[in-house]
Amino acid sequence: MKLVIKTGNLPLIIPRIVVGLIFLTEGIQKYLFPELLGTGRFMKIGFTNPAFWAYFTGSFEIVCGILILFGLLTRLASVPLFIIMAVAFITTKYTLLIEKGFWIFAHEYRTDFTMTMLLLLFLFFGGGSFSLDKKIMRSSKK
Repeated sequence: MKLVIKTGNLPLIIPRIVVGLIFLTEGIQKYLFPELLGTGRFMKIGFTNPAFWAYFTGSFEIVCGILILFGLLTRLASVPLFIIMAVAFITTKYTLLIEKGFWIFAHEYRTDFTMTMLLLLFLFFGGGSFSLDKKIMRSSKK
């Protein structure tokens, strides 16, 4: 006897929860701990007007993290977060690769890499079966 479970896009809910919660909490921390994770970090990296960029980035992380968490405008919400991850790579990880070598870089970049790949997953496949996107699409077809 063959057991087949039809899941459709159900498995997308798990990465959505992971990505949504990580970006939500990282965004909130930019406000809670500005010297360590917000303005201070952006200043250390070398951004001009670090307060603006820290709160700008944190706001997008919060809003887009919530959208991804609930699967609302999932594809659209993935775009600014993907840009944030690209900027993070350029400003922090690329120099690490050049200065410390591949293995140190690979260790430090593992979470960023995972988040970036999951954002690409959402960009191409959306929020999945259990998302507000899907619910809205179903109700608009009726």
